[in-house]
Amino acid sequence: MDNNGQYTVVTIDDHPLFRKGVGDLIDMEDSLVLIGEAANGQDGLKIAEELQPDIILLDINMKGMSGLETLQAIKTKDIDSRVLMLTVSDNEEDVIDALRLGADGYLLKDMEPEDTLEYLRNAVHGKIVISERLTQLLAHALREEQKSPKTIAGADLTDRESEILKLIAEGMSNKLIARQLDISEGTVKVHVKHLLRKLNLHSRVEAAVWALKNTQ
Repeated sequence: MDNNGQYTVVTIDDHPLFRKGVGDLIDMEDSLVLIGEAANGQDGLKIAEELQPDIILLDINMKGMSGLETLQAIKTKDIDSRVLMLTVSDNEEDVIDALRLGADGYLLKDMEPEDTLEYLRNAVHGKIVISERLTQLLAHALREEQKSPKTIAGADLTDRESEILKLIAEGMSNKLIARQLDISEGTVKVHVKHLLRKLNLHSRVEAAVWALKNTQ
């Protein structure tokens, strides 16, 4: 957050017109401010390190360093930003790879502008954001893998792990869950690690989708 109480955003996308469109969209939202943009992954990585934005909007299909490679590089650096993929690709493999590499959300470029802004507002408050139609795709992918237990009971989760899984499904970050349960963020991370192992899942977003499909 900057000195004016606005959440800061950086875009990494190799299409100048789209970057301008994102800038115009963010200008419509008082709580957000665009502080930097890059046309490729290498430059984006440098800007992200230098500016430490609250949110990084990252395309997947870029020339040179791909969005997934850029995401992986961001996650290995000392960059405390939430990274949201913003792309045209609704390819199942792209979605799953991005989430497993640590993306905090996956949004499609063909969404309505007001929907995109709503997702961004949720993201800055620590929530996982994913385009609605992709949740069905993710659920299908998880069913196809057929690795996960059919029920929470079958996963042998502890009461605390079940409680945390429910909060993950509501889109809460580790920080928000820690605050809600009055425990440390480190303790939450340990519980998340254990429940992912028990569910044979790789990311908290997969866990959220799995929980939504198995607790209804």
